[in-house]
Amino acid sequence: MPRIGDGQHGTTGFQRLLGHNAAILAAWEHLEETLLSKGTLTPQLKEQVRRVLAFGNGCEYCQAWGRAADSHPDPKESLAVALAELMLQGPRDITDAQFDVLRSEFSDAEISELLAWITFITASQTIGAVLQLKPEPGQSQTAR
Repeated sequence: MPRIGDGQHGTTGFQRLLGHNAAILAAWEHLEETLLSKGTLTPQLKEQVRRVLAFGNGCEYCQAWGRAADSHPDPKESLAVALAELMLQGPRDITDAQFDVLRSEFSDAEISELLAWITFITASQTIGAVLQLKPEPGQSQTAR
């Protein structure tokens, strides 16, 4: 059971936790939709990054969708997952040399988009972990 009750707004468990304030929920959903639909990174890449972060951030709700793939044949996806793992270890420790490797596959705009995605998902998963949000009935790896 989450640490706080449901708000009056939202349909998913996560949305209902933010649903105590309709304006915050609406802005959060707008940013999520923008990050999902307006960028250039593929949905597959974003999903693999989200899955890596779910386990690193300890969000049981997000973990229910499954783990990231064991291997990533696409070089961009592989580097994106590696960046997510580095961010989990401590973003201040990321080196210029590691950014040089990112630039071998990503433009500056794509790096910016990837970092926005990673930090947004980390914020969402932190809320889920702190409030002890659990998977909803029927939520599974195949449902997403």
